[in-house]
Amino acid sequence: MAILPILKFPDPRLKLVAEPVASFDDSLLKMCTDLQETMYKFDGIGLAATQCNIQQRIVIIDISDSFDQPMQLINPVITQKDGSVTREEGCISFPGIYAKVTRSAEVTVEYFDLQGKAQQLQADGLLAVCIQHEIDHLDGITFFDHLSTLKQKLIRSKLEKQRDKIS
Repeated sequence: MAILPILKFPDPRLKLVAEPVASFDDSLLKMCTDLQETMYKFDGIGLAATQCNIQQRIVIIDISDSFDQPMQLINPVITQKDGSVTREEGCISFPGIYAKVTRSAEVTVEYFDLQGKAQQLQADGLLAVCIQHEIDHLDGITFFDHLSTLKQKLIRSKLEKQRDKIS
């Protein structure tokens, strides 16, 4: 197991669109294990492979209270959306940044499990939001892209101040 480096905004690699996973083998299992460990290390509830510069359509999610029920969604596709909900979101690629984002309240997602078996999941609440957030990453979209120009400007300024403190 390895903790992978996280790409931080405004890294241009966060805008890349991930390729579908073609092989369901031991390397996929290892990659998912590394992504899961990385997500837990950074106190996340979701992580897209693209956030670790792995340009494959892999999402790891664990919204359980005890963080011991990880889900691996391989090649996920949202097939249905319903309703609307606005929630505050954060992102491992935007440390310390939170903003309200409007998304669908309910989604149906089709994906493959680690063995390559097709699955379907209907989700609402936090799980639905998390699925949409992570699939956006696979498509080169961050929660920042859902915000108004003013909010984006404020976040850029805050991140620049954070970077200045580190330098």
